[in-house]
Amino acid sequence: MATADEFIEDARKRMDSSVEHTKTEFNTVRTGRASAALLDRVQIEYYGQQTPLKQLATINVPEPRLLTIQPFDPSSVKAIEKALQESDLGLTPSNDGKVIRLPMPQPTEERRVELVKVVRKIAEEGRVAVRNVRRDTVQHLKDLKDVGSDDERRAEERVQKLTDDHTKTIDDLLKHKEAEIMEV
Repeated sequence: MATADEFIEDARKRMDSSVEHTKTEFNTVRTGRASAALLDRVQIEYYGQQTPLKQLATINVPEPRLLTIQPFDPSSVKAIEKALQESDLGLTPSNDGKVIRLPMPQPTEERRVELVKVVRKIAEEGRVAVRNVRRDTVQHLKDLKDVGSDDERRAEERVQKLTDDHTKTIDDLLKHKEAEIMEV
């Protein structure tokens, strides 16, 4: 039989992973700077399989506003270029037959506002995930038979404190990302 402490420790781990996931999602949102993480969600049709770009090529950031993609298999250049054009990144690739260059234009004011909305949505999904962990944990604590109401209340307060801390972390990450996006 699990104890209240075990439930709370499990909740902390699950909330930590929600925060990490939110941070990872933030990294896939384009700001004015080039970052290899932007291409994490790009999938390439390679021999009939959807394959992540980072498994098919070396991605480098030679300058702050340029990504270079060097495919391991030169015959995949066209497929990679096509996938980049069809992605939601809004970037135009160019290639010399061996290396694909992805210049990062400075986003317009309108595009920045759009990106802030995307980031806020990601943050809200993270906060919802944290609150779902809280709800599950509080339910498990209520289901424990051997816990008195004082102990249960104290355990719920600890879970609420964990929830508040993790939500604040997500809010701080959001504030930082918004500032990065709006920076000209």
